[in-house]
Amino acid sequence: MIRFSGLSLMRGTKPLFDLADATINPGEKVGLVGPNGAGKTSLFSLLMKELHPDGGDIDFPADWRISHVAQETPALQRCALDYAIDGDTHLRKLEAELAQRESEPQDAASGMRIAELHTALADAGAYTVRSRAEQLLSGLGFSTEEMQREVATFSGGWRMRLNLAQALMCPSDLLLLDEPTNHLDLDAILWLEDWLKRYTGTLIVISHDRDFLDGIANVILHIDDGKLKRYTGNYSAFERQRAEQMTLMQGMIEKQAKRRAHLESYINRFRYKATKARQAQSRLKALEKMETLAPLRATAEFSFDFFEPESSPNPLLVMDGVTAGYTQRDTTGETVSSTPIVSDIKFALQTGERIGLLGVNGAGKSTFIRTVAGELPLLSGLLTRGKGLKIGYFAQHQVEMLRNDESPLWHLTKIAPDTREQELRNFLGSFHFQGDMATRPVAPFSGGEKARLALALIVWQRPNLLLLDEPTNHLDLDMREALTEALAQYEGTLLLVSHDRHLLRATTDRFYIVSDGRLREFDGDLDDYRNWLFDTRLAKTRTDRQETATEKPDRPVIDRKEQKRLEAQERQRISILKKPLEKRIAWLENEIGKLNGKKTAIDSQLADPAIYEPANKDRLKKLLADQIECTKQLNSREEEWLEKQGELEKILVS
Repeated sequence: MIRFSGLSLMRGTKPLFDLADATINPGEKVGLVGPNGAGKTSLFSLLMKELHPDGGDIDFPADWRISHVAQETPALQRCALDYAIDGDTHLRKLEAELAQRESEPQDAASGMRIAELHTALADAGAYTVRSRAEQLLSGLGFSTEEMQREVATFSGGWRMRLNLAQALMCPSDLLLLDEPTNHLDLDAILWLEDWLKRYTGTLIVISHDRDFLDGIANVILHIDDGKLKRYTGNYSAFERQRAEQMTLMQGMIEKQAKRRAHLESYINRFRYKATKARQAQSRLKALEKMETLAPLRATAEFSFDFFEPESSPNPLLVMDGVTAGYTQRDTTGETVSSTPIVSDIKFALQTGERIGLLGVNGAGKSTFIRTVAGELPLLSGLLTRGKGLKIGYFAQHQVEMLRNDESPLWHLTKIAPDTREQELRNFLGSFHFQGDMATRPVAPFSGGEKARLALALIVWQRPNLLLLDEPTNHLDLDMREALTEALAQYEGTLLLVSHDRHLLRATTDRFYIVSDGRLREFDGDLDDYRNWLFDTRLAKTRTDRQETATEKPDRPVIDRKEQKRLEAQERQRISILKKPLEKRIAWLENEIGKLNGKKTAIDSQLADPAIYEPANKDRLKKLLADQIECTKQLNSREEEWLEKQGELEKILVS
């Protein structure tokens, strides 16, 4: 158990925590949320003893093993697979000691220690560690070939994936993850979500991905005004409970204000009247003792709108037989070679379409987007753009394209040189770049502020086609929600690549998928895409096993009749193993369907504003209790379903 008791912490002159109390039970999966600068990362530093509290205590078992993601990755010559295994420091220490012992002259005592080390290594999983590391790296998007590449050859984002792999490899009682999805694409996020659901230790995660928090968290710890407030359930449950509390608090504040006004009115009327002086003094004391309720401090909400496009050609663009990829040119500008990524693209964009682009990492989503944006020349085929097409393109690394030495006003003036400065300042102010902030260099801005500026520059240009490639990478939950609402109301055409499932669900109508070098329409939703990824991994595992089998030396020829008998025997064995699992999975799917229906009905009732009226207080309490119980059962059934599916997969590929 982790217990925060009277926790206080100052950072400079700013109090982050003031007499904060909270408890986290063993095995809980906690989402740590709060506005930027509230102290989320500082709380992690306190748990890792990198910081010490100014007051109060943090208690948890001294023998707990803590794992976290390192923020730095040295440019090592070590291969990625070995680097991931290095995360299991206990195993590496045992291996190092064994190597040292075996290299020295041996006696009875050293021989005994070597035997103990072999046993300890077996207990630590030394004989399965490579396969476990390969599974981790594969889930995080590394190919078999990339696992053998040196760490120094990877980009910063991929090195952060390696650091995440190290943290997951480390056997731990407490796992601390700070924005683990930032450098992951959707397929890696789905894999990580499933992995964390099976994690048996205590998990505390900071994330701006609400679907990710909804999928894994069963407790939300909210940092609010220097306090730690605990909410049971996932992020959506937290939002509903907090809204209810704010509604109740608002009622209490209004009731107290009326009571104050009544007392003050009585005092002012009778404090100097002899016959009523005693009563007036009594009410004055009551007023002085009345504790003033703090006004509600809802998080400063940010919102914006995309301007209505001035015109929209139809179709916006048509691609016929296009091959998208990269060209290498010599010093004279002549093409030396070309690398096709997505071939034979037949694609048309009609006005008003809202398309989400899916595909595993490296499949070619960004290549396709860049080709549509005109940043990459066609390798072959024909691309016809409609007259009046105006593209607003947010690249995956858009914030890095800003001039750090220049101000938001400079950036906007560059694309609108004929517009009055006051009009530009008013526009920037609507994106919270007010006063001096509009004229300061963007270098010290946070990633979220830079992303907000990049979005503002796109909004100003009134595009009729938005191409967004991972626009939420640097955005917090409030800003993501603002972007989601703005895109939902956008009247132009949208083509979106994002690992944020909430954003994809709320803003797109259909999906295309980039796979095996081709672009095609995906017939399904994000749940179907999860299943498609599962089937793809399963097929890949089978292929790899078959390829491994063909590389083995030729086996003795088995009699055809005997071979058929053995195959029938194997099918019978698999059928016996499969039957109870498939029966259980079918039952779980039926239960999950019922619970989802029940939860939807409860959520629908909680969405009705009337339920929060005082007269419905008892009904509201029951609904919230039913919702918590339903969510708990649903999480339990889904977790078991994943386990049974994993067991079934092992049988099928064995």
